Amino acid sequence: MAADAYDLVVIGGGPGGYVAAIRAAQLGLNTALVERAELGGICLNWGCIPTKALLRSAEVFHLARHLDAYGVAADNVRFDAAKIVKRSREVAARLNAGVTHLLKKNKVTVIRGEAKLSAPDTVAVSLADGGQAELSASHIILATGARARQLPELETDGKLIWSYREAMVPEEIPASLLIVGSGAIGIEFASFYRTLGAEVTVVEMLDRILPVEDAEISALAAKAFKKQGMTLHTGATVAAMTLKKNAVEVTLRLSDDQEQIVTVDRVIMAVGITGNIEGLGLEDLGVSVDRGHIVTDEWCATSVEGVYAIGDVAGPPWLAHKASHEGVLCVEHIAGEGMLHPLDVRNVPGCTYCTPQIASVGLTEAAAEEQGYKVRVGRFPYVGNGKAIAMGDTEGLIKTVFDAATGELLGAHMIGAEVTELIQGYCVAKTLETTEAELMHTIFPHPTLSEMMHESVLDAYGRALHF
Repeated sequence: MAADAYDLVVIGGGPGGYVAAIRAAQLGLNTALVERAELGGICLNWGCIPTKALLRSAEVFHLARHLDAYGVAADNVRFDAAKIVKRSREVAARLNAGVTHLLKKNKVTVIRGEAKLSAPDTVAVSLADGGQAELSASHIILATGARARQLPELETDGKLIWSYREAMVPEEIPASLLIVGSGAIGIEFASFYRTLGAEVTVVEMLDRILPVEDAEISALAAKAFKKQGMTLHTGATVAAMTLKKNAVEVTLRLSDDQEQIVTVDRVIMAVGITGNIEGLGLEDLGVSVDRGHIVTDEWCATSVEGVYAIGDVAGPPWLAHKASHEGVLCVEHIAGEGMLHPLDVRNVPGCTYCTPQIASVGLTEAAAEEQGYKVRVGRFPYVGNGKAIAMGDTEGLIKTVFDAATGELLGAHMIGAEVTELIQGYCVAKTLETTEAELMHTIFPHPTLSEMMHESVLDAYGRALHF
């Protein structure tokens, strides 16, 4: 079989893969993209985007139930679960079509099928419509993403024990559910279902929820979630699950080593992800893999020359925007573009779209101190901000961490309304390597939530003006 020749072949059409393919085409590389399922990947079709649509519906429902606080009245406020799910799927479909259009516009050849490396410069494809194809390229990028991790004896069954996929398309909202894992995925589902009235229990094996976040932010989040009526068990594990006719009996081993039995309608497993490395031919080629993820250098290159890996399959942080950035970085390095800088994970923001929202970038206060920094810490609460008060949303905090010796912004940590939008200001500041001086002299518009970002910086140096 004669191989179709390309400059670059990308395997996987998620937020890393399709962005890499488009950027390669922009740089003049003849590019093919192989995708076995849906363009846009898990993020666009079954993750980031549709979950935000679900959460938006829940947010609107919450506001509608509290209209009286704003001088507005509405009767018989209710939700339709089927319509909420339908809207979420339509949003995903619209963006999927958009990705298809962008690839076509940039003249990227899209091949539907299952790909495997048969040599460092050759990709064998089992085509989705039958038959085989062979592609040759001097550069191959693996962007195959990841899937939900399964725990022995606690596997999802798609009916009573859900993965994220089933949790996104419920036929109805269960009266009660238990969520195993309190990372971003678990907490977003907890927030969605609790807002729509479900009794929600969250089980986390570590000593606090949202364990990658700053401890102070985690504590504030736990307080807010408990106030909403969630039950949180930290330092706890699931010892056993027994399936009933239409319920699950869960045995919890709590932090005091006592056991507690909880019966719920559904369980959502949100215990992390593992890279999609199977069936790619990595072992035969000698591509290094560590704990379920492909090992790469600062330019996303693997241990085999000409083969690269980006996104979730290349390890944490498992975020779509990190994957897209790696895709551009990798392709520009391949093309010989100048003035490139390796990815600094300290500049990668993380966002959790629960209520209240949570966002962060850089080192936590504890991590900064562990790394030997003497720190200055600033804080500003939502309750001191005019825009937050006008919005009727005064629950939250902006926290900044600086190197006391140099004024470098080491980290920023936020909880409250719209912090997933606000965090980008600190991301820009970190990328530009600004110090407290530039941030203090930046003019923030009034009245906005962003003023709290300024005040938090001022507070780190004893100069807060409004609290």
